[in-house]
Amino acid sequence: MKRTLQVLDFLLPVLLSCHGNYKTPTNNAISAMELKRGKIILCGPEEQQLGDVAFTTSCSGKVQKDFNTGISLLHSFEYDEAEKAFAKVIDEDPGCAIAYWGVAMCNYHPLWAPPTPRELEKGARVMAVAESLKKRSERETDYIAALAPFYHNWRTTTHADRCADFEKGMERLHAKYPDDQEAAIFYALALNGAADPADKTFAKQKKAGEILTALSASLPNHPGITHYIIHSYDYPELAELALPAARRYASIAPSSAHAQHMPSHIFTRLGLWQECANANLIATVAARCYAENTGIKGHWDEELHSMDYLVYAYLQQGQNAKAREQYDYLNTIQEVHPVNFKVAYAFAAIPARYLLENRLWQDAAALRPHQANLPWEQYPWQKAIIHFTRLMGAAHTGALVAARIELDTLNQLHDALAAQQDVYKANQVDIQRKTGAAWILLKEGKRDSALLLMHAAANMEDNTQKHPVTPGEVLPARELLGDMLLQLSRPEEALAAYEEDLKQHVNRFNGLYGAAQAAEQCHKKDKAAAYYRQLVKISSTGDASRPELTLAGDFLKGKGN
Repeated sequence: MKRTLQVLDFLLPVLLSCHGNYKTPTNNAISAMELKRGKIILCGPEEQQLGDVAFTTSCSGKVQKDFNTGISLLHSFEYDEAEKAFAKVIDEDPGCAIAYWGVAMCNYHPLWAPPTPRELEKGARVMAVAESLKKRSERETDYIAALAPFYHNWRTTTHADRCADFEKGMERLHAKYPDDQEAAIFYALALNGAADPADKTFAKQKKAGEILTALSASLPNHPGITHYIIHSYDYPELAELALPAARRYASIAPSSAHAQHMPSHIFTRLGLWQECANANLIATVAARCYAENTGIKGHWDEELHSMDYLVYAYLQQGQNAKAREQYDYLNTIQEVHPVNFKVAYAFAAIPARYLLENRLWQDAAALRPHQANLPWEQYPWQKAIIHFTRLMGAAHTGALVAARIELDTLNQLHDALAAQQDVYKANQVDIQRKTGAAWILLKEGKRDSALLLMHAAANMEDNTQKHPVTPGEVLPARELLGDMLLQLSRPEEALAAYEEDLKQHVNRFNGLYGAAQAAEQCHKKDKAAAYYRQLVKISSTGDASRPELTLAGDFLKGKGN
């Protein structure tokens, strides 16, 4: 990579004309950009079906179809394949400035993790070409100008500031071209990308949703509109608004593996577990197909991402055998590409969920990081999940010395994230360390201190949105507060905690069971029966095997009276 950058440093100035504009890049200069190229690989219908997109350009007419394919893929976050489409446009029409913008958008991915230094370097270089080429319309010039600040001075600016710059640029573009539907769609994406996770008013997300909803009637098969509506409303308070879009998106872009997975974000928010499982079963098959057809050694990262949601759905249905099957399959995976934050999260969260949801405390205390091609030291947030699981296992089995060692590790991981100024992830680990410390205090008999700290963790989590990479916390803090209160024989308070948590985590198996137990202990038999019935209902598909369901059935038959 260093040698490539040196080549580019030499070549790009050569392309300057005497008027300060780049000439059309030479084949050698384009080759040195290391654009992703090749046949576009998709798994789905025989003919690529990615929805309907029309983005008019001033480039050669022969590249318009390929450009629209790139935009369609971009709107479904198929970034590698989208870059191939834009690279094909550049090869056919190297003076097409907006195609270089397309490549830069492929290296941004607003709603995922921040671009890597390599992606930022690449984006900055293709944007330099886009800004300097003469072959562009005024509208294309404005698109390029909206994105350019994201890559300018990327070494010295934060990702959040760059996202805010892109949002402002797209706002100006949308205002200047109110009839440009793509400008409105990309502005909505920019709003979501710049939204503050701590803003509980969801101001930017609601604005994005309103823009997209206004367009949806006239563009019912546009992948970006439907996809970004889901992202705009991917919050417990708003999720119901996205359910129609969630149920449409997979059929709009059946050739996109991500389009098969993405609806499950809303299904998860609304506790629609069978729909969530079905979506991710299809998505994991598509992801394995993609890995095979692209020659990826091992597995594609999107497969593991979908597996995390699939396991979560199975656990909420009480489908332990199916969840365990995915857990065992995960343990056979030794190589994933690309190695990134999604992969690390799945490797940490899937075993943690299985063990913690089922209260397998001894196994939880002994959990080890998965030994795949993964540098865990680069992922302190995900690594913290492993140590949180070990802490909770140790605390619940009375191994308090081991629990304190895990707490020390969580403190170190928190401090590392704080030093990186990664506030969101540092806060996530802070919630875990507060939770873990609370359970250690409880086991030490310090009940008041334990409850005080557990309340603090729950309150903090209530004010923190989940990251899009995850279907939910491995164990919600307020649900754990309910568990603690129930252990302390305070069922009224426990019931209130469970009910509050179920507003954010609809139809969670353990939340419903905890609420039913608390209501039963409060002698609120009708309320207990309602929660038990709901538990049985969400577990009615397949071969649910959790012992809690037997207790629920006994109560509903009158044996629990």
